[in-house]
Amino acid sequence: MAVLQKIRGWGVILSIMIALPLLLFVIDPSQVLDALNILSAKNDVGNINGKSISYMDFEQEVERFSTISEVITGSTTRDEQQQEEIRNAAWQSFVDKYLFMKNARDAGIHVGDKELQDLLTGDMISPIISGNAAFADETGNFSKEALLMFVRSISQDGTGRLREYWNYLQKTVYTQQMYSKYNALFTQSNIQNPLMQKRSIEENNNTSNVDFVVVPHTYLPDSTIQVSNAEIKKYYDDNKEKFRQNASRDIEYVVFEVKPSESDIMAANEAMSAVYEEFSSTDNLKSFLARNSERSADTYWYKSGELSTINTDINDFVFGNSSGVSPIYSSNNVFYAVRVVEVKQIPDSAYVKHILLQGATADAQADSLLGVLAKGENFSNLAAVYSVDTQSAADGELGNIGWMTQTYMIPGFESVLTAQTGKPFVLKTQYGTHVVQVSRKTAPIEKKQVAILQKTAVASGETFNSFYAQANRFATLASGGYENYRNAVDSMAVYSHPMDNVLESTSNYGAIDQAKEVTRWVFNNKAGKVSNIITVNQNFFFIVALKDIHKEGIAELREVQEPIRQQLYAEKYSVRKAEEVAEKIKGINDLQTIADKLNATISTGVDVRFASMGSQGLDPKFIGAASVAPEGKICGPIAGTIGTYVFKVNSRDTGAFYTEDDARYTAMQMNSYASQMILPVMMQEAEVKDNRARFY
Repeated sequence: MAVLQKIRGWGVILSIMIALPLLLFVIDPSQVLDALNILSAKNDVGNINGKSISYMDFEQEVERFSTISEVITGSTTRDEQQQEEIRNAAWQSFVDKYLFMKNARDAGIHVGDKELQDLLTGDMISPIISGNAAFADETGNFSKEALLMFVRSISQDGTGRLREYWNYLQKTVYTQQMYSKYNALFTQSNIQNPLMQKRSIEENNNTSNVDFVVVPHTYLPDSTIQVSNAEIKKYYDDNKEKFRQNASRDIEYVVFEVKPSESDIMAANEAMSAVYEEFSSTDNLKSFLARNSERSADTYWYKSGELSTINTDINDFVFGNSSGVSPIYSSNNVFYAVRVVEVKQIPDSAYVKHILLQGATADAQADSLLGVLAKGENFSNLAAVYSVDTQSAADGELGNIGWMTQTYMIPGFESVLTAQTGKPFVLKTQYGTHVVQVSRKTAPIEKKQVAILQKTAVASGETFNSFYAQANRFATLASGGYENYRNAVDSMAVYSHPMDNVLESTSNYGAIDQAKEVTRWVFNNKAGKVSNIITVNQNFFFIVALKDIHKEGIAELREVQEPIRQQLYAEKYSVRKAEEVAEKIKGINDLQTIADKLNATISTGVDVRFASMGSQGLDPKFIGAASVAPEGKICGPIAGTIGTYVFKVNSRDTGAFYTEDDARYTAMQMNSYASQMILPVMMQEAEVKDNRARFY
């Protein structure tokens, strides 16, 4: 009864499992709980230090960082990269909260209220604050007055966004200070004592001049060298941590891409030709393009080169001293024609200032301010008294928006690029009525407004159905398992794409992106299964065979036994070759004679240093042996990784090119690396699970 009572406590979750009352009679209730726990975990964005992060909680944090992004950028639009950065910031905030902060406090680290106040507005301003452009003066340097002005303005902001941003800055400064102190525990305690420093200097200054003979390993299969299953199992048991892996899948897939047929391409060309004459002559291009083109009317002023991103032929026509309408061009089944609408000399950017007025009297106020400005009143002074916008103060003057371009433009301000310099005028936008003045511009250059007629050849319904029918035939033949899939590949003579180690974050399959539907199917099915048709981007039909599943954690022996076999074989091979060389040169004490006996030549290694193995292009085992071998004595054979070595150290030199400063710099680099590894090690120890790829 206790277990049943616990199950009833799940409430809403159980209400969606209609068959549960029946299942309770045939399934152990504890198994039901296990299943529910798995279901719940699948709906979590992650688990940090034992704390589950639900999708809802994560989305709330994403929304908070989105608001902060809007405050910083002034824009509500974000591309996928910016959205990913926001999600990363949200995830990091959970890692800080549930993992790092707990460990730091357990280590006795804290940041006091007075200390935080000093970091924010006091005598030891944090670089996070001092480096913030929002608190800079007209020279670009940090201004404490600008900072304090911002803090005072928070209470006047009815939107609450400035408060949100300030809270974010406070939290960021606090967290950064905790990180700095925690890192100091490692960097300050990792001291290079004089003995360690002396050894480092000696190892880097001591070099050997070595003559050596190497017999390269060919790694041709040698049937006399055997690696037993017991040896593989022992190596696996002794080195399991080496085989830790992320969850992944091995798959094969066939994809049918819907492409326009020749008749579809011809139809697009005919449709283009049918409206070309009207495109050449119409006086209402906006309406015409809305009805006939995939590109709407565009008020952007293009300069030479910018149209190449659409089509190089179009750019060459427009800026090749041409006017009127171009011929019809085609590229990748897309047809284009361009019409030059207007040509002007226009600057790339303009420096703009404004006074924002709102309310019923805004228009009358704007007219009055124009008159006052005409008499020589200072624009910034009027902005300080009348403007609703109290945040625009570029270069330290109220009312200054700063430089504006076509791509960095307040909606409704487009005319500033062609406005007369130094003459105030009135603009109306969604924000209110603006008294605007352009104070300076960059040098004007030739720019053109164009209209682009564009039509893409798309697959007709008949063509689409033809490709779908092929995919459906393949899916029907392949259903039932991997063997049927392979038979279908052979039967229909299609290419099967192999793809190993598909991660839950995988969204690209070859050149096809935004294909997470495939990944979701792959991670929700069992090995040996073959999918039905998975449609991606409306024009790719995937059929996927799931070959193998690699679970997160330590790889199973079957997954890694072949790489282990190859490694153990290589080690045995090296030893065998060294034994064979030893037998051939037994009793020979002359390196040239040894070289002749082995059909090899003598090579010379100059300034061989133990402390820089990776930069010398020599086998590390050989370098290690040479660094401690006696001078003038033939040594070896050494079973190296790429060959078997016999060598003689001719001399050793002690230089002075590696100094105490070099040793200290190397130690500092190691400290830096250790600091970078603190959080990853914490996350590994806490077994942090990041499932974001499951949802995004």
